[in-house]
Amino acid sequence: MIQKMENMTEMLLLLFLLFICLAKASTSTPSPLPNIHNQTQSPKHFVLIHGACHGAWSWYKVATLLKDSGHRVTALDLGASGINPIQVEQLPSLSEFVEPLTKLMVSLPPNEKVILVAHSYGGAVISIFMERFSQKISAAVYVTAIMSGPTLNYSTIFAEDSQFRYDKGTSNPATSFILGPKDMATSLYQLSPPEDFTLGLLLVRFAPLYNCDVIKLTKEKYGTVPRVFIVSHQDHTVVLDLQKYMIKNNPPNEVKVINGSDHMVMLSKPMELFFHLQNIAEKYHKHKLG
Repeated sequence: MIQKMENMTEMLLLLFLLFICLAKASTSTPSPLPNIHNQTQSPKHFVLIHGACHGAWSWYKVATLLKDSGHRVTALDLGASGINPIQVEQLPSLSEFVEPLTKLMVSLPPNEKVILVAHSYGGAVISIFMERFSQKISAAVYVTAIMSGPTLNYSTIFAEDSQFRYDKGTSNPATSFILGPKDMATSLYQLSPPEDFTLGLLLVRFAPLYNCDVIKLTKEKYGTVPRVFIVSHQDHTVVLDLQKYMIKNNPPNEVKVINGSDHMVMLSKPMELFFHLQNIAEKYHKHKLG
């Protein structure tokens, strides 16, 4: 009996040592990402704006790449988004929803410009700030985002199984919505890693709805900010035809294309998006952080 116990102990010890060796081998495997540390000689300030129902968390991959490359990164949670404690029913106006970005722009030093990067519905947000703070923005990047045009229909991005809230009664327009799991799986995250889809399911929140058509954009302010649109060919939310429509009716300075990405470009193709942002920053950003 004692002999059997000793043999079992030896076997367990061997299995434990084998597990440790395998774990060490797996953790020592070189990262597939290239070494990007300290590559930039001219750090920039990127401000990342999330899409509807999402939050700053959705940028975690790209934000890490930009920071590791020496840039300053501010990923914001707009009202009732991410870990922002405000609830969607507490945001009756668009100005309250975008207050976190307003505070940031107002706080910038006189000589500092930022690069605004927006995803999805966040494009409507940065368009407002291009009009209000054009002198503080060196470039605006629309990552398969709503890029305001003369006849743009915002309801195009809402899918069939999204849920709407009617805080003012069903006889009035919906006040907010949340993405449904079926829509997220088939239209937003279909090419993203499954763990990112799971993260999204856990973190999405109701997003407020506002009439963005009342926003007046002018050539004198909005029109002075260079714009770059990043196309995602496999986006099933802001579909390719809508992306082309916005580009045709509101032409940006440049158009970049990322193949093999879904609507969540920052999760399905983070490295490709990072390289585009690097190039855009070098081309359009004239201010070097101190």
